[in-house]
Amino acid sequence: MKIRTLVVAVALLAALSVAAFLSNRPEAQVSADPRVGAPVLDRDTASRAAGLVVSDQGKTVELAKGAGGAWRVTSYYGLPADFEKVSRLVQDLNEAKVERLVTSSPDRLEHMEFKDSSITLRDGAGKDIWGVTFGKTPDSGNGRFIRFGSEPRAYFSGLHVWLDTDAKGWANADLLGVKPEDVAKVEIPFETGGTVTLSRATKDAPWAASGGPPGLALLPDRASSLVTALTSLRFTDTSDAKDPQAAEAARHARTFRLSLFDGRALTVSLGRKPEERKYRAPVADSRESLAAVAKAADAKPVAPEFDTVPAGPVYATASSPDPAAPVNDLMRRRAYQVDEYTFTGLPQNPGELFEAAKAK
Repeated sequence: MKIRTLVVAVALLAALSVAAFLSNRPEAQVSADPRVGAPVLDRDTASRAAGLVVSDQGKTVELAKGAGGAWRVTSYYGLPADFEKVSRLVQDLNEAKVERLVTSSPDRLEHMEFKDSSITLRDGAGKDIWGVTFGKTPDSGNGRFIRFGSEPRAYFSGLHVWLDTDAKGWANADLLGVKPEDVAKVEIPFETGGTVTLSRATKDAPWAASGGPPGLALLPDRASSLVTALTSLRFTDTSDAKDPQAAEAARHARTFRLSLFDGRALTVSLGRKPEERKYRAPVADSRESLAAVAKAADAKPVAPEFDTVPAGPVYATASSPDPAAPVNDLMRRRAYQVDEYTFTGLPQNPGELFEAAKAK
């Protein structure tokens, strides 16, 4: 037989073998478990949730949705929740899929370390409507073993979520809920006396100033940064609404008045207890002799010494003439500390807002 004829015959036999294998191989098994391939959390269940509980390592945070649809952190003085954070968690749970059933063996379940790391959704009556418990991370380092409710089955999902059990971290730290472009006018008081008023006709119009030093022109960037600082107030910590430090800060506060394009008005105050210098009384040395004391009395007076007491934390308060404004309810709940630079970065005198007018 010629070599060419042999090669063709071998190739033909190989093709026939492949065709026979493909036609006779068993079909891939489809999982009978309805959870496999489905989202970890379906959208319908998420839409019915009126409560959220996050637990991990012995700590728990609870959130609840009010009648108006707004979420609040019930574990942190009922402050408004960070809606973006709640939405991001729900989105992560919805986009992640249940990839496979791992086991329903009690022995294997025991080794997957399903403890208290969990997320639970509740309805308006406080009843659990969905829950997932997280086991250990597989050796591959990707995804998690998960278990739904008390079901005796473990699944694998590529889900990655952060179980944040710091209640304060779930609260919306934004104090005003106002954007810089919402502001039409702001009144700026100064300790040296006088008030500068910035105003503009539209959100795209340049700022104009009144009450400033004569012959000087407003610095547009300085005006914009001031408005941004006031509207972007975010708390770093909170304390009791009657905190003595907050009360002391209020006695040294600067108060700004904002007028918005939609007709609303806001009053914003920032202050802190100022730095103090306390006189340090001299302490007599018991080893000094009477003669030394008498000699010291004839010497020149010694300069007094002082101890410096640092300034207190910066507190921010806000109010609206509208009794139903959310900011009024917020202020009744807690006292709010803000970043120190928010206060120290404010202009201390009118000259910081202006520059010499340029000749045309």
